[in-house]
Amino acid sequence: MSQTRSKSRSAARLAAVQAIYQQEMEGTPLPRLLKEFHDHRLGATIEDETYHQAERDFFDDIVAGADARREEIDKLIGDRLAEGWSLERLDRPMRAILRAGAYELIARADVPVGSVISEYVDVAHAFYDKRESGFVNGLLDAIAKEARPARAE
Repeated sequence: MSQTRSKSRSAARLAAVQAIYQQEMEGTPLPRLLKEFHDHRLGATIEDETYHQAERDFFDDIVAGADARREEIDKLIGDRLAEGWSLERLDRPMRAILRAGAYELIARADVPVGSVISEYVDVAHAFYDKRESGFVNGLLDAIAKEARPARAE
């Protein structure tokens, strides 16, 4: 994969996490949410910072797929949380990161497991300290072992 495509996919993942978070916060209908991101966020300059142009179709797939398969994804995540923890106890940014990553693991066999996990660990670094990034790594690795047993080395 070219470096430009890799950067545009990384940008798409970060934007997808932001969109999933926004949808949970505001309940924005999916078509309106996607249009808002297409028109105003992907590749935009916000507060003097220009964001890398995101791969739009990839962004759309993650956001729409995570939304469509939310119940299945939430169960995958919830089943791997420690005793006494529930998905609702995780803060919203963490839920958005895990939902996007889990969606890619279960639905995007074209993307290597290692790439998915390391990309969402990187996204977690944007919001959290090392401990939380490690949590993302471990949880997505556990999902990968079930979702893609032949590929999760």
